[in-house]
Amino acid sequence: MMDVQLRRVLSKPLNALAAAVDVSWITPDRLTMVGLMAGLGSAVLAATQCWTLALITWILSRVLDGLDGTLARRRAAASTPRAANASQAGGFLDIVADFAVYGATVLGLAIGATAAFSAPWWPFLLVMFSYYLNGAAFLAFSSIAERTGRTSSDADNRSLFFLGRIAEGGETVLVHSLWLLLPFFAWQIALVWSVVVFVSAIQRMIVGYRLLR
Repeated sequence: MMDVQLRRVLSKPLNALAAAVDVSWITPDRLTMVGLMAGLGSAVLAATQCWTLALITWILSRVLDGLDGTLARRRAAASTPRAANASQAGGFLDIVADFAVYGATVLGLAIGATAAFSAPWWPFLLVMFSYYLNGAAFLAFSSIAERTGRTSSDADNRSLFFLGRIAEGGETVLVHSLWLLLPFFAWQIALVWSVVVFVSAIQRMIVGYRLLR
């Protein structure tokens, strides 16, 4: 819901960061992999109840997640066909890394919160199921829209066509950060968040179906 506004706000600092790290040995794919390691590290830290370090590594992973695409687009501005293909491969790697990080951080938080605060498991399972539905909806739409040439008004210059709804990347970063800031309320936050993501998934399914008819 707030991703468009966030991209506008963050575009200048991300472009400045991309310019600063635009050297030959730093590639978008390497940034993606470092971001993936940071995200998985955040999950491990949450599972061991190191909440502050988990929050720091989570935010680092999300900064790198924004930076890899910014650097790729910067280099694609003067690209060759080979560079363009590399950018598409990087987009694939990026979305796989995002799914891995989101799933791992929910699992890590669930382990840490149940151990430290006797939180129930089922709200975290609901979040995982809602992520599964949400991911299935926008990935299926992206694949079919690519073949048929159909997009929505939410289409942008990213590697995949996204159907923007109430739960997007910005909201996910915020909620995962709240989990790590307030781990003693983790299962309550998870319960509310799962409802929001379920609603978003239903919205995406309805809009995607209508656009593809």
